[in-house]
Amino acid sequence: MQISVTTPALLFPAISLFMLAFTNRFLSLGARIRNLHATYRQSPEESVRKQIENLRIRIHMIRRMQGFGVMSMLSCIFAMICLFQEWNLPGQFLFGASLLFLVISLGISFMEIRISSQALDILLEDMERGTAEGGKDGTQR
Repeated sequence: MQISVTTPALLFPAISLFMLAFTNRFLSLGARIRNLHATYRQSPEESVRKQIENLRIRIHMIRRMQGFGVMSMLSCIFAMICLFQEWNLPGQFLFGASLLFLVISLGISFMEIRISSQALDILLEDMERGTAEGGKDGTQR
């Protein structure tokens, strides 16, 4: 199979958009952790602690997603350089590595999304407990 320099170049916009999405997730989780930390310091509740633990796991996953995204971008750049120099076999291997790193990054992203639903379950459980203990608004009777 013969690939040209433009083939890896097609991957650049996709990798860039994924990296932007991963960075936005990281920043929003960071803000959420800061808010929960302040809440936890005022009144240490178990549900808040569980949410913070969940967010810690997700932050580590996002860091790995970003790392594999960067590796994908670098492999793509080196593949383009090799193909430009007409070193076809190393260029093809580097392009394949770039695709593999991107797939790993997206796989971790999928797992992180699944874990984020657990954080929502924690909130829903807390809300249900409040409703079961009290009235409609969750207040004690």
